[in-house]
Amino acid sequence: MNNAVNYFKARQWAFSFIETHGLEADAADLLLCDQMGWSEAQLLMHFRDPMPVEEWQQYQTNVQKFVDGWPAQYLTGKAFFYGLQLKVTKDTLIPRPETEELVDWILADYDKQPIKLLDVGTGTGAIGLALKSERPNWDVTLSDISTDALAVAQQNATALNESVKFVQSDLLNEVDGKYDVIVSNPPYIAEDERKYMDRSVLEYEPELALFAPHHGLAIYQRIAVECTSYLKPHARMYFEIGFHQGQAVKQIFEKQFPEANVEVRQDINHHDRMVRVKL
Repeated sequence: MNNAVNYFKARQWAFSFIETHGLEADAADLLLCDQMGWSEAQLLMHFRDPMPVEEWQQYQTNVQKFVDGWPAQYLTGKAFFYGLQLKVTKDTLIPRPETEELVDWILADYDKQPIKLLDVGTGTGAIGLALKSERPNWDVTLSDISTDALAVAQQNATALNESVKFVQSDLLNEVDGKYDVIVSNPPYIAEDERKYMDRSVLEYEPELALFAPHHGLAIYQRIAVECTSYLKPHARMYFEIGFHQGQAVKQIFEKQFPEANVEVRQDINHHDRMVRVKL
């Protein structure tokens, strides 16, 4: 293709190239609109315009990276979660649709009453910011062991104009106060599960946010032991879990809190995905 390509022809090339590699061709529009700062309607308006050479070269580079396994969200620098646009970087996991169901569960349990909530291992801030956007009167704190991830969460909070607190902490070590709700989507993948994972996740998403010792259960075990002094009376904890970890995580919290009601809930795909600990 020569340098006199227009946006329509560039898009056609990208669709064909991506489909040839067995991937979702919708990424062609996503990458092009993001690169140009356009909506899909604006892209249609510019279809027949000549594409500057440097833009065409950049687009080819991004499409090639996508085919090579780069997640589209890392190429665009953003992801969407619970109706919010969030910045994502290589220091944060890409928020997953399944995690929105964890947000739904908390919102269903707590209507409009003000509560104090801690999002442990917040990453992009997805869970805590989604909850704050739906319940502006909640007192929300976001924590993460990674200063780089916490910086991304801070940028997202600023962009969304959400007033939340931040603390850099290895789980609960540096956290102050007591909470009505602690929520976490922690690292929960066991090392021996690498062989089942998508190459793009293994190569590009941060290992610190993916893997945990003790068959992926280490973070739940630590939180169960360390959380007591951070919980108000009748507090609740909510966790995302691996699809095969439901009973193991349930037993961890039942052992630590014999009087608690511990419930495992499935996601829309009928996989165990969430646990609620109700004290």
